[in-house]
Amino acid sequence: MVASVVHRTVELDGTPIFYREAGPPDAPVVVLPHGYPCSSYQFRNLMPALGDRWRLVAPDYPGFGYSGTPDPADFAYTFDAYAQFLQRFVRRLGLTRYVIYLHDYGSQIGLRLAMSDPGRVAGLVIQNGDIYEDQHGPKYAPLKEYWANPTPEGREKLGDAVSEEGFRDEFVGEIPDRLVERVPPDLWRLHWALMSSPSRRENLVTLLADQRNTVRWFARQQEYLRQHRPPTLIVWGPHDGYMPEGAARAYLRDLPDAELHLLDAGHWALETHLDEIAALMRRFLSRVHPARA
Repeated sequence: MVASVVHRTVELDGTPIFYREAGPPDAPVVVLPHGYPCSSYQFRNLMPALGDRWRLVAPDYPGFGYSGTPDPADFAYTFDAYAQFLQRFVRRLGLTRYVIYLHDYGSQIGLRLAMSDPGRVAGLVIQNGDIYEDQHGPKYAPLKEYWANPTPEGREKLGDAVSEEGFRDEFVGEIPDRLVERVPPDLWRLHWALMSSPSRRENLVTLLADQRNTVRWFARQQEYLRQHRPPTLIVWGPHDGYMPEGAARAYLRDLPDAELHLLDAGHWALETHLDEIAALMRRFLSRVHPARA
């Protein structure tokens, strides 16, 4: 049975937060924090595929998707601010135990949710979200240039990527041609339409600039994995200029018992390999976060 996805809004700290939800309200929960430059839209197909037995919840962050855009005086648009947002969102919905899907920027935001209360984490699904600097791919080069020398000119250069063409490159920039045709242009056109206002563009540049601070968290995140050993499924698209195959295998340093699957996919593997990922998740969730009979 394919579950319906519902679309809801909740007010959090004075900001309307849009989120998608699928599955029975009393079912085991999967939290789905999205990546850049996307929104909960990236999970639109995964949610009905698993919503027959699990409750899946995917918010749009402040300043993304259909959520509100608070003034920067009230919300910092940094990874710290988004991590704190996700923790407040989970509490607002009364979610007490969950599996977290870690992808792209959502991997940083979701891992901090896990670290804030390890006892609530039933497991992790990691899909192209990296925490090992020595395995960064070549596409990080422009970002690292700015991290090493964060000048106003460098920030302006970061802003050049916040464009429709820049978004398109994020979604299909390095995947093989045979996969490009399977990725809908809605991804970059929809999200550029949603993100192209001057305030949202500037907030995105702030977040891109702040990414250098995520590296400081890597050692703590690795220590969390070693200490708590959450059950983990790794599903990875190696055609990824940011996070190649080595970035996936690096998790086995700290999670030697993790289940690793390398797909013939890229960074946005849910667009091209939904059925494979949904099947792998169904088996994993049935083992670590089973639905009631």
